[in-house]
Amino acid sequence: MDAVSTIELMLIGIGTGNPEHLTLQAIGALNRADLILIPRKGADKAELADLRRKICATHLSGQARLVEFDLPVRDIAAPSYLDGVHEWHAAIAAVWAEQIAACLPHGGRVALLVWGDPALYDSSMRIAERLQTAGMALRVEVIPGLSSVQLLTAAHAIPLNTLGASVLITTGRRLRAGGWPAGLDTVVVLLDGASAFQVLPPEGIEIYWAAYLGMPHQLLLAGPLASTGPRICALRAAAREEHGWIMDSYLLRRSV
Repeated sequence: MDAVSTIELMLIGIGTGNPEHLTLQAIGALNRADLILIPRKGADKAELADLRRKICATHLSGQARLVEFDLPVRDIAAPSYLDGVHEWHAAIAAVWAEQIAACLPHGGRVALLVWGDPALYDSSMRIAERLQTAGMALRVEVIPGLSSVQLLTAAHAIPLNTLGASVLITTGRRLRAGGWPAGLDTVVVLLDGASAFQVLPPEGIEIYWAAYLGMPHQLLLAGPLASTGPRICALRAAAREEHGWIMDSYLLRRSV
């Protein structure tokens, strides 16, 4: 593949849905793009594509072409979680390659708007690496964005760490399997579809929870886990029923 057909892939962190989350660097990258790929995640998550369109309408002054595609769905029934994720990533890489080949046959700049920050619990860089391994002449530029961790602590006006202490960022799956990590005061939990905090003995733990961070229907709850946990579960279920989807995160902190 010659230099003319080289693809420059810009993975742009966009925060969590508010057009004001974009940095000047992100806006500049967006306006250098020839092609912006917008994933559709089904009717129940149509709002996520709408938010990406809104971000483009707010900040795009260049001549980039917006192309939407249907994102492959992960097989949650796969016997092995990691095998299922790898198969899902392979399917996404194939769709990216198809769209890029169709829209930029002679090379150019393509942008993907990545929720939060591309380096934190997001696999866009891993999927891009699959394309490189498969032989695509691909240069990757990563533009950092505001992460849900930053937005969560800002929304609750709390510091991420206690004085001189470490923090663990983990998933609901890991928390449910392993319980509270030894030697830590603060745990931030992402990608939790089942409120894994319910497995913890709640005594002496505070929870700071948020859903739809940065969106008009943002939800916040905070307080002792024993009394606040059940309120979060009820509010989470109602919000998911109302919107068809939910994206939430929370910080747990032991009393020190």
